[in-house]
Amino acid sequence: MTNHPKNPLVLAVINQKGGVGKSTTAVNLAAALGELKKNVLVVDIDPQGNATSGFGVEKTAGSLSVYDGIINDISASEILLHTNSMNVDLLPAAIELAGAEPELATAIAREARLRDLLEPIDVNYDFVLIDCPPSLGLLTINALMAANQLLIPIQSEFYALEGLSKLLDTMRLVKVRLNQSLDIFGVVLTMFDKRTTLAKQVADEVREYFSDKVFETVIPRSVKLAEAPSYGQSVLQYASSSKGAIAYRELAKEVIKRV
Repeated sequence: MTNHPKNPLVLAVINQKGGVGKSTTAVNLAAALGELKKNVLVVDIDPQGNATSGFGVEKTAGSLSVYDGIINDISASEILLHTNSMNVDLLPAAIELAGAEPELATAIAREARLRDLLEPIDVNYDFVLIDCPPSLGLLTINALMAANQLLIPIQSEFYALEGLSKLLDTMRLVKVRLNQSLDIFGVVLTMFDKRTTLAKQVADEVREYFSDKVFETVIPRSVKLAEAPSYGQSVLQYASSSKGAIAYRELAKEVIKRV
């Protein structure tokens, strides 16, 4: 067991565009940090539940999920699952989360539900990664309230920066009103195809926009990365020596260095 900081680094893995490698990053970065003997909690608050299935966890009706924690006040320790990745635990998503927004709208302390759920257990971890929905609704606001910082995956494709100003505006608003500690921890370029001029142009544009917040490590486009979730495994388990696995190991080292 590692020595735990009293306050773990809580990262909201966030981008309101779908399909940018958000869940892929949450699952594989967690697995890579776990390999480096860090204790990691992944919190899946995306109703699609891709991080949950990425660890091979079945989203069956009636099994406890983050939804029960934020809506029904079930404690996190009752919902917590150990994953098939070393040193990685999971608070799983469930389809019920899709209906959580209207329920949260009328809840008392609605923005703080996730933070309150995590508070009793987060001291057990070095890192908490919250996989956010691709939208800026109340679930995402809950993640921004619970997190210290943001980890933003950006796909190396045309329009990569489109819509990000809206996300950053939301972050600033939450920072001013609800969570002063909120900031950008890092930006990671995903689905990078080094053979294309476009990918290089996008990378330059992102580096210009976010400067030193952008990680050196870029996550390549990779068949193995795309296949791993259908086997319910991280790419580190599924194809340990693949370029995707190597990239996430490098990213994990960079993340630890930044803490």
